[in-house]
Amino acid sequence: MPEAPTYLLERVVQQRVTLLLKDSRQITGKLLGLDEHMNLVLDDAEESTPELTRHLGRVVLRGSNVVSLHAPQGGAAKSA
Repeated sequence: MPEAPTYLLERVVQQRVTLLLKDSRQITGKLLGLDEHMNLVLDDAEESTPELTRHLGRVVLRGSNVVSLHAPQGGAAKSA
C-alpha cells in the first residue's frame, strides 16, 4: 500500500528541500513543518527564477501551489 504524502513529507522535516511552484519559480529552504492541507513552512528560503535569486527568510507556502518537492537527503517526492 502506498504511503500517504504527508507521511513522506514528515520524514524530511528539518531537511533542505527544493520546491517547484505552479508559476515555475523554485523555492529552496529547510522544511520546518506542514499541515493536513500540505501547506509548508520553510526557513532560510531562497526563491530562484531564470532572472534572479533572492533570499526570503521564513515563508509559508500554500500546498495547492506546489507542483513537486525534491528532498536530496530524504528521497521523498510529492507531485500534484
